[in-house]
Amino acid sequence: MMEKSVPFTEEQLERIVAQFPTPFHLYDEGAIRRNARRFREAFSWVPGGFANFFAVKALPNPHILGILKEEGMGADCSSLPELLLAEAAGIRGEEIMFTSNDTPAVEFKKAVALGAIVNLDDLTHIPFLEEHAGLPELLCLRYNPGPLKKGNAIIGNPQESKYGFTREQILEGYRMLKERGVRRFGLHTMVASNELNPDYFVETASLLFDLAAEIAERLGIRLEFVNLGGGIGIPYRPEQSAVDLERISAGIERLYREKIAARGLDPLRVVMECGRVVTGPYGYLVARVLHRKETYKRFIGLDASMANLMRPGMYGAYHHITVMGKEGRTEGELCDVTGSLCENNDRFAIDRMLPQISPGDLVVIHDTGAHGHAMGFNYNGKLRSAELLLREDGSVRLIRRAETPLDYFATLDYPRLREDALATAARSQE
Repeated sequence: MMEKSVPFTEEQLERIVAQFPTPFHLYDEGAIRRNARRFREAFSWVPGGFANFFAVKALPNPHILGILKEEGMGADCSSLPELLLAEAAGIRGEEIMFTSNDTPAVEFKKAVALGAIVNLDDLTHIPFLEEHAGLPELLCLRYNPGPLKKGNAIIGNPQESKYGFTREQILEGYRMLKERGVRRFGLHTMVASNELNPDYFVETASLLFDLAAEIAERLGIRLEFVNLGGGIGIPYRPEQSAVDLERISAGIERLYREKIAARGLDPLRVVMECGRVVTGPYGYLVARVLHRKETYKRFIGLDASMANLMRPGMYGAYHHITVMGKEGRTEGELCDVTGSLCENNDRFAIDRMLPQISPGDLVVIHDTGAHGHAMGFNYNGKLRSAELLLREDGSVRLIRRAETPLDYFATLDYPRLREDALATAARSQE
């Protein structure tokens, strides 16, 4: 069983909380950097250099994107704001992969203007892109393998998915692009999310390598790269093991020699677009216990809610919980850990055995460094929390302040609300 620990002591965390009120997400910079380097090293054999285009949707903060850029990663974007975040973090040109669906013209225009690699989702998007933004010299197409590949519980089966070209459509797409003067090509697929089986990703590479060979044979097109997508999972539960990146890499390298190099199709660059596995294990939602409630069950109420971490309520996902100062205690109590939303699924844990918890205790919820703050929302008027960065020297930096009522009312044309929010904020500082 893997030990779930935190990179700070209770005393250190209390000092942080004294400066930045709970709840907040805290990210471990040193661990993120070390993990990014390990990722890059695992795939160092790739001709032309391996690149991971970090999935911005996982943790859309320019401070994090800047750190990952320094460690050699690009950005996988799917919207205009994500493109702007990448640009602000200094990520430019072909360091950006723009993978979207049902895409507005303004987003295609921005991606082309940035020189990003545009990854098209449908055959009809070729003339749409050409009309609104022009066709760049490099384009990528997203493949949906349908019955040739099984999905998983989160992303669903490919045949039911809204994403990507069928096999015949993708061959027609490359033919159309070649006729329109496009000269550089990539191939992409993404068929799983939070997958822990390393062989799954080796099988995905095999599928794309075979398709790359077919494209070369039938159309005379030599692909410049294949993008294996993301989807590498993380061990949310203590009994789970982390995905062996080196095993994935070794399997893909063997297939590369057999299916690409042996056919004279190298160099073919191999890239990915992982987000969760890069930052997920190195984020923590820190909250304070407000209440204990005893009815038909025992409830532990936090000052955080589902608005700060949606995954448990939305997916029934497991997130490990540490009660600071009580890590070594063997005695425990069965409880549900909840937030204050007017929704009964606003729970971080159900029937979880934890050390006896009292109001005022600090609780740390693990593995929130991806799809945590990013999936936050404002239902019930809940305000999104701050994001903090635990620096390598032990200092803490605020990289996103907590929202205020004024932020919540900012888009309303209703001056009275703004005045009341400002007055409330002023009183709270007295």
